[in-house]
Amino acid sequence: MLAERGFFSKWGFPMDIEPVEPETLLKEGVPFCAGGVDFSLLEVPGHCPGSVCFYLKDQNVVFGGDTLFAGGVGRWDLPGGNKELLIAKIQQKLLTLPADTVVYPGHGPATTIGIETQTNPFLQG
Repeated sequence: MLAERGFFSKWGFPMDIEPVEPETLLKEGVPFCAGGVDFSLLEVPGHCPGSVCFYLKDQNVVFGGDTLFAGGVGRWDLPGGNKELLIAKIQQKLLTLPADTVVYPGHGPATTIGIETQTNPFLQG
């Protein structure tokens, strides 16, 4: 999306961006350090293509962005979104973390994997 100048305008968003190319690509399974903190990248597409979460195993924390919220999940109705993929990847990548893992979403209050596993209506059944 960041490398294609007209990406947003073709979906009806009145935005034109200057394309950029990343200097470094992060990959799932390859730990990285930022600001002296060791992270693992979890690929959790569905909200949008390339959507990721950042997991700090040593601190038992995941930064969930727009994937998992307290009692909810990210939107899937925007360009590139996919509800089934989002739910499947949350179940595969996030709900398999320890139950006491704290989730800091991109919006709203923090929660835990255990709470969301037990109570999140999007993840039941």
